Amino acid sequence: MTVNDFIRRAELVYPDRTAVVDEPDQPAESWESFDYAEMARRARAIAAGLDALGIAAGERVAMVSHNSARLLTALFGVSGSGRILVPVNFRLVAEEVSYIVEHSGARILLVDPELEEALASVECEMKWTIGAETDAKLMRFDIEPQAWEPDEDATATINYTSGTTARPKGVQLTHRNVWLNAAVFGWHMGVSDRDVYLHTLPQFHCNGWGMLYAVTGMGARHVIIRKIDGAEILRRVEAEGVTLMCGAPAVLNMILDAAADWKGPIPGAGRVRIVVAGAPPPTRTIERCETELGWEFVQIYGLTETAPVLTMNRGRAEWDALTAGERATLLNRAGAPVIGCTMDVDHEGEVLARGNMIMEGYWEQPESTAEAIREGFFHTGDGGSIDAANYVTISDRKKDVIISGGENVSSIEVEDAIFQHPEVTEVAVIGIPDEKWGELVTALVVTTPGSELSEEDVISWTRTKLAGYKCPKKVEFRTELARTATGKLQKFKLRQPFWEGHDRQVN
Repeated sequence: MTVNDFIRRAELVYPDRTAVVDEPDQPAESWESFDYAEMARRARAIAAGLDALGIAAGERVAMVSHNSARLLTALFGVSGSGRILVPVNFRLVAEEVSYIVEHSGARILLVDPELEEALASVECEMKWTIGAETDAKLMRFDIEPQAWEPDEDATATINYTSGTTARPKGVQLTHRNVWLNAAVFGWHMGVSDRDVYLHTLPQFHCNGWGMLYAVTGMGARHVIIRKIDGAEILRRVEAEGVTLMCGAPAVLNMILDAAADWKGPIPGAGRVRIVVAGAPPPTRTIERCETELGWEFVQIYGLTETAPVLTMNRGRAEWDALTAGERATLLNRAGAPVIGCTMDVDHEGEVLARGNMIMEGYWEQPESTAEAIREGFFHTGDGGSIDAANYVTISDRKKDVIISGGENVSSIEVEDAIFQHPEVTEVAVIGIPDEKWGELVTALVVTTPGSELSEEDVISWTRTKLAGYKCPKKVEFRTELARTATGKLQKFKLRQPFWEGHDRQVN
């Protein structure tokens, strides 16, 4: 079980079929459209290029890129030749990217042209800006790649995720992890050679949730979109005949907003399936997906550490006679365990998972791995319940992570950045409900006596330390923060006023 299985079948069965329609507005020169025979040829050229550069199996190649045909192909060319791809969040700032490059030990760093200036200070043995010139350095079409003995237990990718510490952790996903996740996800979604998949989910985000492999294996068509915009998504759905996409609740909200101003019938009605994860969207949003777009709404739950799909909630025959509102209420749960996954809730209310999709571990962090995986179960850090129908509902987050726009934000990491300001004496970062982003990163700040620090000052300071999506969107100044007798912040008390009237402490 390796990622090569997916592209090998596509090349074997569908060599002349269009594999990828690249974003036409790529700053690195678009690869435009090409078929599966060409996609496989380019993946082999990447492998041969890495051979020529002296990058051995098991060594790391990092890539900071917006969605592109190059990143999609690298998932096969790098991982499929025994190397390890490190797809990096393009929203991160230089300091964060430097940490990931150093921690992973990447020997090559490929940077999107749009990020070249912002990441100028990041150092790596071989650092190149993505484009035609780099293609020539990285891809060798004149030689055959060295044979790699397939090993399903080898690490395919290291995906860095914000956790409960000030530094992200590198999640090691093996070929077996990503293979089984893709097969199960594709099976549950009924992916076929007739599908057209729009990349509304960042490809770096747990390898596009693994759907990229499933779509490739079935010979379906990839349509790359670089920047997410509701109206542009509807245009691509209409122009390309899109049938499937994945994204955070914020993406669905953008589409619904754009649909309100759309002239004529909504594209894709009765045809599009949209898979949503990151946080449960409001029931009304789920209902509007069906009634206003005519699209099928599917919810999944998982984590980068689980490759990621653990549960799926998709409409079933027993619900066909219900109203759209009644179906939306049922679809608001995280879902039932997917094939091959066992879910449980411990005595403290934490959701646990077991299965072949669970990561190998955190890269060079054995203690964190041992803490996360205990007695065969992965501890998600989320609080929840499992009902009589075996559907999981996520109700709270035990670990200090805020999910805003589908992205994990470590509150501890943000607190650390704000606390470095000389006029800040105390800070607590929490997530509060927000209609657009799900949760809004909010900083509660205590300043030094006489300080005239403003909300904008705090936000601007944090932007020099962290990626924009991690920075607080709201700052409130306090004279003190609720703490225990031992001085520990009582975040549940700080969150309480913002969450009154909400059934769950996630949004």
